[in-house]
Amino acid sequence: MNKSATPWFRRLARFAPLSPMEQRALEENAAATRHFATHDDLVKAGETADRLFVMLEGFACQYRLLADGRRQIVSFLFAGDMTDPRQLELPQVDFSLCVLWPSVVATINAESLRRLESHANLRTAFARYAHTQQLIAREWLINVGQRTAFERVGHLLCEIYTRLDAVGVTRDHSFELPLTQAELGDTLALSAVHVNRTLMELRRLGLVTFQNRLVRIHDFARLRAAAGFDAGYLQRGEIATGVALSA
Repeated sequence: MNKSATPWFRRLARFAPLSPMEQRALEENAAATRHFATHDDLVKAGETADRLFVMLEGFACQYRLLADGRRQIVSFLFAGDMTDPRQLELPQVDFSLCVLWPSVVATINAESLRRLESHANLRTAFARYAHTQQLIAREWLINVGQRTAFERVGHLLCEIYTRLDAVGVTRDHSFELPLTQAELGDTLALSAVHVNRTLMELRRLGLVTFQNRLVRIHDFARLRAAAGFDAGYLQRGEIATGVALSA
């Protein structure tokens, strides 16, 4: 098995059981990859929607720019994530996709996607994955619309931990998060100063430390309660909490 593609397999296998044949089909589509550096744009809003992007390693964000240059980050793509398969049904992409940390990315064109979706379980996994991304987007809307700064930061950290833990890239409630405070602000509709103050408060309360791109959650239960985090929206379409893949 292509080890760099394992998070992608694990992510999709949480939504449908994948046969060895279906895993091989995924692996074939993950074979041709490109490496991207921090701040590289994979695609910009308005460009032709002719391929999906699959994050095999690294970290990226989807964002929109306002006319005056302000940026709103609307989603994160971690290892194992991909852009919405339904995007290929549209003539143009409506987002920009930027790498936030050196990344390995595979691309899938429309014809390759049709071949993958000829497998019933892959078709189901893609559909459930896309629906989960919709649920995440709705939760982010609630985050910036109703939650306090403290709740916003805590909720986002709980979500990221849960998403990364699902594909096996956390350790002892710690994970790498190569985000600046300004990028967190662009995600949470907060100033960098406000983000800094909130992170200091989380640290003072013994809940979280965020230093040198490493987030360490010291008390997940307390953080979850303080942020009002319920992981149900991340797990609604899943079939299992543990996934076995063929060697």
